[in-house]
Amino acid sequence: MDLQHTFSAFKSRNYSLFFYGQLVSRIGMWMQRTAVIWVVYTLTHSVFLVGLTTFAEQFPSFLLSPAGGIAADRHDRYKVLMATQVVSALQAVALTLVYHYSATPIWGMLGLSVVLGLANAYDVPSRQAMVNDIVPNKEDLPSAIAMNSSLNNLSRLVGPALSGIVLAKYGATICFVANAVSFVAVIICLTLMEFPKKQQVARGKNAWADFKEGLAYTRTHSEIGRILALMALICMFVATYNTLQPFYARDVFKGSAATYGFINAATGIGALTSTLFLASQKDAGRLKRILFMNLVVLGVGLMIMAYTPVLSLYLLLCFICGFGTMSVIPICNTVIQTVSSARLRGRVVGFFAMAAFGTMPLGALLVGWLAKSIHPQTCMLIQGLICLLITGIFYRFLQTEYKPSELLVHNK
Repeated sequence: MDLQHTFSAFKSRNYSLFFYGQLVSRIGMWMQRTAVIWVVYTLTHSVFLVGLTTFAEQFPSFLLSPAGGIAADRHDRYKVLMATQVVSALQAVALTLVYHYSATPIWGMLGLSVVLGLANAYDVPSRQAMVNDIVPNKEDLPSAIAMNSSLNNLSRLVGPALSGIVLAKYGATICFVANAVSFVAVIICLTLMEFPKKQQVARGKNAWADFKEGLAYTRTHSEIGRILALMALICMFVATYNTLQPFYARDVFKGSAATYGFINAATGIGALTSTLFLASQKDAGRLKRILFMNLVVLGVGLMIMAYTPVLSLYLLLCFICGFGTMSVIPICNTVIQTVSSARLRGRVVGFFAMAAFGTMPLGALLVGWLAKSIHPQTCMLIQGLICLLITGIFYRFLQTEYKPSELLVHNK
């Protein structure tokens, strides 16, 4: 692993501020997300309602991420990102009040999850597209994109672990307060950054015309279209296995909130290791082949994990499956951002967010329903089989070498 290449993006002051501010915020977000899921499951004992909670938070991304991509192309991404951070902070404050003072907080929590999803629909396209704006040396861009993906993975490691400890000792209210406070860090870092002036699009076009242009570009560009299709299928039918984790923590291993935190932390360690490994890769042409191997490992890992009765072995498999799952988004993001036209990048990233984060709530809802109809363990076994089937369908595509140096012609 080439550590110098892995962290080369941090030579940029703007990127360093961006990374560390977002890191604090995302840790707070994962503390809140873990606490919400645990509260819903402990109050209702329903995997379906856990899936519904994930659906409520993430489905707005499926509907509105293209609109968020248009906003990222038409407006100042700094201002869009600042607005989404403020809305998310207010949502965390409202969630704290609803949970602390309401006798039946479930439906209020679901409603506020929708509000967070609306903010994320505009946040993700601007945040992802902004990476290209703030890294001056484009040779460092693959490293920056992979490290940006590691934000969520590192926070997924730290956030649930902290949440498990805080939930066990102090309760969910403190987790929600911590998330609200965490937004102070990202707002300060955004204020300290120096952004290039945004070149506005021609005012003659309306939002619908922008949407159709971005959709046509995405559909006709074969590399982008296929990578989005692969990512959407994995995110919808495979990556949603995490919806079942509260069942394993409480009912299979007879654990507590701390057990659930350990399971999420093990997955997060695997995810973080995956993104650091990807960031160290100098040869971008190998990325799709790496993705193929990781998906095979993920499919086999889920099949074994489904009926694992020993917690220590289950945690090891969580690490392996986290490594495989979290290689999907950074690899697909790297391909998309290095191929797409700079003028259309925000819209393409909007469709990326729709494929990655918008399909997950649909999958979570489906997994919650299936787990209720068959059994959570059988459901996870089926997800492993589906992963191998999808990998087989895309075998030829994943074996073709990805050459960003040639594809970057499209950016001109």
